[in-house]
This record gives sequence, structure tokens and C-alpha cells, in this order.
Amino acid sequence: MSKPIPTERSESVFSDFKHEYAPHQAAVEANRCLYCSDAPCTKACPTHIDVPEFIRKIATENVKGSARTIFDANILGMSCARVCPVEVLCVGDCVYNAMGVPPIQIGKLQRYATDQAYEKGWRFFEAGKPTGKSVGLIGAGPASLAAAHELRRMGHACTIYEKREVIGGLNTTGVAPYKMRADRSVDEAEWVLAIGGIDVKTGVEIGKSHAFEELEKKHDAVFVGVGLGPDTRLGVPGEELPGIHGAVELIERMKLGKLPLQGVKHALVIGGGNTAIDGVRELMVLGVPNVTLVYRGQEPKMPGYRHEWSAAREAGVSALFQAVPVAFEGSGKVERARCVRMDENKKPIAGSEFNVAAELVLMAIGQSTLGEQLASLGHRDQKGSGRHRRTRCHRAQGLVRRRRLSQRWQRSRERRGRRQGRGAGHSLALGRQKCLI
Repeated sequence: MSKPIPTERSESVFSDFKHEYAPHQAAVEANRCLYCSDAPCTKACPTHIDVPEFIRKIATENVKGSARTIFDANILGMSCARVCPVEVLCVGDCVYNAMGVPPIQIGKLQRYATDQAYEKGWRFFEAGKPTGKSVGLIGAGPASLAAAHELRRMGHACTIYEKREVIGGLNTTGVAPYKMRADRSVDEAEWVLAIGGIDVKTGVEIGKSHAFEELEKKHDAVFVGVGLGPDTRLGVPGEELPGIHGAVELIERMKLGKLPLQGVKHALVIGGGNTAIDGVRELMVLGVPNVTLVYRGQEPKMPGYRHEWSAAREAGVSALFQAVPVAFEGSGKVERARCVRMDENKKPIAGSEFNVAAELVLMAIGQSTLGEQLASLGHRDQKGSGRHRRTRCHRAQGLVRRRRLSQRWQRSRERRGRRQGRGAGHSLALGRQKCLI
């Protein structure tokens, strides 16, 4: 089982970037919703939560029903309320944007409802009748937790294998702490596991401590939910110097323990994506006086979210655009980066080299892919994609997919019922038998 998260962690100094709603604030915001029949917010949601439905329930003081609507579509609705880039998803598609009116704060309303569920101990689902089948799930991150919960509702036994000693995956080790801290992620994982019948084995690395074939023999299906792998490196001279880290690796150390930053006056974060932006914002809060993002392209073409970068700028982060390190130098540890200017096509400009002071460098230029990780398990298909050559490891995903299709079909029936004037009572009558409310 998962070990407790250490109480002394660097991330403890962070506070929420987006504050929670009080009940009266949630009620006012919920009553602004127009409850659009075509619901572009729901279409923009990757899990297709019925957004107008859960907001209407908040507006009518049925917060428990609101939470049920959210969790029925997405059992990880609590963490998604905190970490989803709503500005480019549901909130970004709110019809109020086209009217020049502030959009509905869907993420904050979702957080209000799901936090109430956690605080008051509401439970909505129970395990299905045992089928005698079992599924092994590799990784204890969001994908495996959600899949295991769905599989338990169908009655399949589940065992999750996690290489770390803590559960929650990227939610625990990688999400920026001003969005969600590690202990909150573990709380969510335990809330999901409370459905019962999900065995979690930590400290088990498939492909090393246990062979993939052992899982195939032990279970009827295997679900691979391992996420991405180690940070990518530039491959330039001096990259092995102390003080140079992968961004994801260093963020994990910050979230699970104390990060020594004494003597660090200048930090560079290499990259222009969301991990890089998280890195610069986190280093600023941790007290590094000078934090600079180094990106080889132009600012308007950064792949990171615009609103996240704006927040980093407001926090005092500097930036070097159209530049990239070609070497790192120092005596026993990194002291500076030797950089070169890039042209509009991201090609080096001859004779443009310059030095930048740096006692700490974070590489945020990507991570190894799922295909590479699957290949490390000893399996690769004929096309080299890393997909397992047999179908059994996909069977669990198929079971979940069918469940999702069933959910969408039911929500469609509910919406048709409302449009035909049969009201909420009819919708509730369609509830699944295994739901507790």
C-alpha cells in the first residue's frame, strides 16, 4: 500500500492560485449559467461532463446531486476541477465569451461540488457482482485509478502495480502545487480506491522486479497506464554537471520532500511548454531571485498555455526567446550556460554566442514516449509502435470504452427527456442500479 506523504515538503509554501468558492459565491455564479441546450462547454470537456446539469443542481442547492453528475462522468472530477486548463476547454467555449461577458467559472463550480463530496464523505458507487475475472493495471496514476474504478463497478477484480512507494502518479508527483498538492492527490486516490476490491502493490516495477509475462499469466487482462517517461536531455557538453536536472524529476523531489536551493541566485528553465512554465513559476515561489525561461522559438509560438505564461510574467519571470544552450560550464557544478541566438526558423546564428549565469538548470524539453516505455517491457509490435503484439492488454481499455459509451447514451436520453418536458424526475428514474443515489 502507499506510504504516507512526508509532512516536510518544499511544496508546502504554495497556496492555491485559484481560490475556492464560498456557498453564496457558488450560488451566484451557478445562477448566471444560461443552461444552453447544445452545451458547448460539455462538448469541450474531454470527459463530457454534463456541465449545465451539474451547475443547475448547484443553483437549486442540490450539491450532492451535482457531485454525482460530475463523478458519474469523471471519477477524478476533484483533481480535474483544479488542474484542467478550463480556459482553453469548457470555460473557453462558454457562450458568454461571444457576448463580451465574463464566462461561467465552470472549474471553480466543479471544485465547489466535488470538495463538498469529499468533506462530507458522500459515496455514489459500489462494486458490481463478482465476475471471476481479474485485471492487472500497470501504474497507479489517474489512468489506472479511473480504469480500476470502472472495472470494479463491472465486478472485475483489480490489482494495481506501482513502481513508486506513493500512489496518484503525475497528480501526486508532477502537478504544480499552486494547483494541487501531493497530499490532496493521495486523498483522491484513496477516495477512488474506497470502492473496494482494488489491491495496490507499490514498489513493484514491471519489466524489472516483475516480468510482464507474470501479469499475463496471473490476470485475464492487463491495462497499461504508465504515462510518460524520463526527461529528455539536450545532449550538449557539460550537461552532466551537478545542478542540472530534468524538470519533471526536480518537481517530483519538490512535491515529495525538501528541495535544497541554498546559493541558487540564477535559475534557467529550458523549454517553452507547460512543464517549463510550471517550473519557472515554482522556482519563483521557492525564493530563487532570478528565474529565466529559455526558449528557442518566438514568444507568440510558445506551445505552453498563454494564460499560464501571463501568470508567470506577472510573477516576475524573465525570458530569453530565440536562444538555446550549446554548453554548460562550471567548476565542479554548473555556473553558467553558453547560449546561441536562433533565427526565425530556429536555426543557430553564427557568432551570436553569449553566456548566462545559472546555478540551477531545469530541462523541460519533453519526456520519453509511451512506445519507448512499452518497448522497455520487452514487447514491440511489427510497426514498432510499442503496442503489445497481443490483444489482451487492450481488453481492459475496451471494457472502459464500452462503459463510457453507455454513459453517453444515458446522458443523451436524459437530455432528450428534459427537452420533451419530462423533467428531472424522469432523468433520475434512468439512474443505474449500482448508483447509491
